[in-house]
Amino acid sequence: MAKKRAVFLDRDGVIVEQVAGYVNRPEDLVFVPRAPEAIARLNACGLPVVVATNQAGVAKGFLTLATLDAIHERLREELAARGARLDAIYACPHFPEATIPESAQDCDCRKPGTGMLEQAARELGLNLKTSYLVGDMTADLLAGKRAGCRTILVQTGFGGSDGRYEVEPDLVAPDLFAAVELILAEVAACKA
Repeated sequence: MAKKRAVFLDRDGVIVEQVAGYVNRPEDLVFVPRAPEAIARLNACGLPVVVATNQAGVAKGFLTLATLDAIHERLREELAARGARLDAIYACPHFPEATIPESAQDCDCRKPGTGMLEQAARELGLNLKTSYLVGDMTADLLAGKRAGCRTILVQTGFGGSDGRYEVEPDLVAPDLFAAVELILAEVAACKA
C-alpha cells in the first residue's frame, strides 16, 4: 500500500494563538484567524492533518498530561464545530531542564528531533519525504528538514524569530490559510 502525503502542523502560533507562557487550560485556546478553514481545506482534499507539538509546560509543571489531553479534546471539538478535523495529535511533554523529574529528558520526540513525525509516519502510513511541516519556530522547521519534509514558516506566533537554530524554510506564508494554499497549489491535490 502506498504511503500518504500529510501535512504536519505545530499547534501554538500556527493553529492557535501563541500566548505568554503556555496554554494551560482548554478555555485558553483561541484560533489563529482562518486556521479552522485551512484545516478543513486539507480535509476536503484528502490530505491527513497531524499536529506535532512540543509541550514543555507539562515538564515545567504548568499543566498535567490530563489537562493537555483536555486541551486537545477541546481543540478537536472546536475544529469539528467549524467543519475541520485532525487525523492525529502528537505531543512531547519532555524538557531537559524540567521541574517534573519524569519529564526531564532529552528525547528524540522533542522538536527539532523527528520522533513525533516518525511515529506518525509508522502509525498512519505516511510518507515523510512527500509531506509538509508548517511551523512558526526554527525547531519546527529543523525537525521537518531532518525528516525530509517540505517546510513552511508561518509569520503568526513567533514567525521564526526565535533564532534558536540556523535553518531556512522552503516557503514562507503569512498564516496557516496561506500556507495551505501554497501546499494545494504544489500538490494539485484538490480543485475545490
